[in-house]
Parts: sequence; structure tokens; C-alpha cells
Amino acid sequence: MKVIATNIGTSTTFQWNGKEEQTGIFKYPVDKPLFLGKTDVAKDTVIDRKHHAGVHKACYLFSADHYTYWKGKYPDLEWDWGMFGENLTIQGMDESLIRIGDVYKIGSALVQVSQPREPCYKLGIRFKDQSIVREFISYGYPGTYVRILVEGDVQREDELELMEQSKNPLTVKQIYELLFAKKKDPALVQLAIDNSAFPEYKRERLKKYIG
Repeated sequence: MKVIATNIGTSTTFQWNGKEEQTGIFKYPVDKPLFLGKTDVAKDTVIDRKHHAGVHKACYLFSADHYTYWKGKYPDLEWDWGMFGENLTIQGMDESLIRIGDVYKIGSALVQVSQPREPCYKLGIRFKDQSIVREFISYGYPGTYVRILVEGDVQREDELELMEQSKNPLTVKQIYELLFAKKKDPALVQLAIDNSAFPEYKRERLKKYIG
């Protein structure tokens, strides 16, 4: 896996339900390294810090491998890296293989996989179509947030080096599907609860599904 684009955004204003709102999801490639800080990416725009950025969502990674699929679904958009609001576009990233808790070295930063991205209406704003939210959930490859264990710079062509694989086998794809499943697999629920790299508040919410 390697970084093929580093992306940041500026504030974009839009209308939603008759009200003016702002978003930082409109990210575009930049020709410079990104500094991954403990709670966000330096010089990036984060509007809603209740739902974005923070320790468990400091940086968002999305796989370049999925772009072909989405370009086929939305051919009329002006496509570029950063389309999904990701800070780092990663070639060769497969959410069905990456585990929650895996630790990677990227550039001079050390990061830990924390949780999948759960889409909201702002993805629909970027795609000019709210049906993307439902389709994104169904597709099952959401990209992943990481927490920053060691702050550092990341640039294009940096390789992702697996430093430590989580002993808990729960993958990003599995937890993503579990979160949206109407009927939740108790075995996967237990894996999620037992995984200390998965945010504690989310683990607490899942405990009600264990009888």
C-alpha cells in the first residue's frame, strides 16, 4: 500500500433543509506533505468537530482502488482524488484485510486503525446526490479513520508499513457491516467489544446486543 494523494479542504457553504451550513468534505490534492496531528491534519478544514476529527478520527484514509467503481456510478462529476473527503488516498488498501487496531508507519507518522467511516448527508452534498449515502453503506468499503500514535509528515509515494497486526481479527469491513446490520452477529459484536482500539463509546453501544 502507498499514498498516491494528500488532500485537504477549505470551508464550503451549502444549503440544507432551508438553512445555510458549511462543510470541509470538499478536499483536493495538494503538492506537499501533510502533518498528521493527534486530533486532525494540520491546515485541513474541520467544521463539525462533534462528528469529525478528534483522537479516534484524526485522519481519514480511502482506497484509490474503489474509484473506478464510483466513477462508473457517477460519471458526470468532476473527479479528482479526495472525492470522498479523505486526507490520504491509498493505493492497494483493502478493508476486508485491514484489522481494527493494526499499526502502520506512514512517512514519519505512526498510526493505528480505529474505525470505519460512517457516511452522512455531507457525502451526498459532495456527490450532488443523497442516494450515495445508501449506496456507500451497501458497497461495504468505507475507508478507515486512524488515530495518531506518533505525529509526523506524510507525502505522496510513502509506503504503509505494517508495524503491528492486531491480535483481534476484526476487520474494518466486518465492523462496518456490523454497525449497519439489522441483525447483528453476536460473535462479531463480542470481537468489537473486546477490541480496545475500537472507540469505547461505540463498544458500549454494542453491549446491548449481547444477551
